[in-house]
Amino acid sequence: MNSESPLKNLYLAKFVDALCSMRLTVICLAATMVLVTVGTFAQIHYDLQIVQRNFFNSFLVWWPFDPQQRHAAIPIFPGGHLLGAVLVVNLIAAHLRRFRWTWKNLGIHLTHGGLIIMLLGGLFTDLFAIESSMRLTEGETKNYTEDARRFELAVIDQTDAETDTVTAIPVERLKPGHIVHTPNLPFSIAVRRFYPNSRLAMLSQSGSAAKPAATQGIGAQIVAEEAPLATGVNERNTISTIVELIPNAKPGTPSPASLGTLLVSDALGAPQGFSYDGKQWSIKLRPVRYYKPYSLKLKKFSHDRYAGTEIAKNFSSAVLLMDDEQNTRRDVLIYMNHPLRYRGDTYYQAGFQDNDTTTILQVVHNPAVVTPYLACVIVSLGLLFQFGSHLIGFSRRMRKTPASISATV
Repeated sequence: MNSESPLKNLYLAKFVDALCSMRLTVICLAATMVLVTVGTFAQIHYDLQIVQRNFFNSFLVWWPFDPQQRHAAIPIFPGGHLLGAVLVVNLIAAHLRRFRWTWKNLGIHLTHGGLIIMLLGGLFTDLFAIESSMRLTEGETKNYTEDARRFELAVIDQTDAETDTVTAIPVERLKPGHIVHTPNLPFSIAVRRFYPNSRLAMLSQSGSAAKPAATQGIGAQIVAEEAPLATGVNERNTISTIVELIPNAKPGTPSPASLGTLLVSDALGAPQGFSYDGKQWSIKLRPVRYYKPYSLKLKKFSHDRYAGTEIAKNFSSAVLLMDDEQNTRRDVLIYMNHPLRYRGDTYYQAGFQDNDTTTILQVVHNPAVVTPYLACVIVSLGLLFQFGSHLIGFSRRMRKTPASISATV
């Protein structure tokens, strides 16, 4: 007889009991309150995106706190993803163990099901939702949005006067010493230096010992050096990289000479151009773009004020929506609490620039946008059914009470 089986069964039973226990629910809720409190105070010193990534969008919180997670640390507290996952498992396990699947418990089943959908919807939103923005000047048309928190190296073939061919390389691939090969380009991109944050200065103002950052383009006149990472609320990093363009060798021919090095930075507004293989190219470090199958044209941006004051009354953007695939062409007015919802994207009025001639639209693409509404409906139905059934039962008992008393008398 195997004496280990009863012991294993005992440990398994204790594990299941702990997984289904109300104590685990209370611990997770208390830990969530602590995490939210600490994360809220952390926003005093760190940018919101950094706090979200390190506290709420992680499985563990590490110490010493490193905003970029580049140094060794030890886990000291569960993160938002871990707490949410444990709560979902705890809720499902407790429900399967304690409640029988009967019509009498339908309200409880619906309520718990709605809560599970709400928690899972929050996880899907965190994993798959995309936030970006679109800046439009009056008369301008765009079919893409930009993510200011992510960058890409765009290499553009501008030979065709009507169409640009763009090869976008995510900034995560720009690691020092790494060579990027793509079938769309006749040359490779060797990453010589990469600065998560940098300072740029003109070579003529940097002293005799300063060296240019690159051999070609504007980088031959600029000095670049690494700077400490910006973590403050109103601070931002200036990402820069030094790349070398190496032509691809053709079979039976000697290796061609390098095209030189270029300094590419998001601090440089205009792209840098060069010629190779009979074509005109440009290269630029820019925010990641999300192209849409439709276009928006800003017809007019309005910044209304109360009469006789400079107090803002209303911000609105009159845009023309154009979608050839859906044969759609209509005017839309976007203003506060009245966003444009189209093909899974939601456009909110977020700001303005350039003396009220440029609008800034916040764009959210969330595949799980329906889950909060669905969860609230299911929870409401569950609560109505549960309390309604108890109310009906209580009313029936109250109606029977006088008859029983009179019969006794």
